[in-house]
Amino acid sequence: MRTTSKWLLELLLVLLALCFLSPVYLMVVNSFKNRAELYQNALALPSSLSFQYYSKAMEKMNYWTAFGNSVFVTVVSVVIVVLLASMTAWMLVRTDNKLSKIIFMVLVSTMLIPFQTLMMPLMQVMDWIRTNLHLPMLNTHGGLIYMNVGFHASMAVFLYHGFIKSVPVALEEAATLDGCSKFGVFWRIVFPMLTTITITIAILDVIAIWNDYLLPSLTLSDKGLRTIPLSTFYFFGEFTIVWNLAMAGLTLTIIPVVIFYFFAQKYIVKGIAAGAVK
Repeated sequence: MRTTSKWLLELLLVLLALCFLSPVYLMVVNSFKNRAELYQNALALPSSLSFQYYSKAMEKMNYWTAFGNSVFVTVVSVVIVVLLASMTAWMLVRTDNKLSKIIFMVLVSTMLIPFQTLMMPLMQVMDWIRTNLHLPMLNTHGGLIYMNVGFHASMAVFLYHGFIKSVPVALEEAATLDGCSKFGVFWRIVFPMLTTITITIAILDVIAIWNDYLLPSLTLSDKGLRTIPLSTFYFFGEFTIVWNLAMAGLTLTIIPVVIFYFFAQKYIVKGIAAGAVK
């Protein structure tokens, strides 16, 4: 009986995996087909494995420029989120009063607000800042990074907050008695103990920021500033869609983050498991 139940469970997992992987299969397979072959049978394997459509897609979407833009925006955003969120969470945990609790609850509550409800007021505020304060918040990587930090900091503070509670206060007190400054206590004692959750937060934010389309589409207008998800816009016209080039472009878009996730997945598991235990 147990063997039959186990076999049925494994079969169910295989079927679910096939369902989730089917869009990836369609995308990769159709990226090698010409338009006639694609419309004839989207599920069939391509007649030949020619990378000509990938070459055309890279040229049309200005791939390497978009790739560099995505790397820059993602790396800088994640570094700033990790630095600011870790320090904020530490101070909120160690400052045990009503104000710190209110600040933490406000930060956590912002995680429940959908971005779609904020995007138009946000763009209006950013335009006001650009017009009146002369700060380049729109159509710049700096403005996009600033907004990325704001939208991803709350989750990072929430995760750090729970993890920092497990760090013994005695270690910080001992470092203070030895003459370590407040700044030194955090960076020499506390932050090294947050490595597991830091890696987890960095991985989750890298995947989220790299794949983000909506916020960059509202912020960036110049072609030279566009990130990789935005560059796929070239394949979707008002009246026609070049599906084979679009599939090749989308495949090129996900390849970097898939490779990144392949090497980083063990750290995600470790971080989630450590957070659950703590």
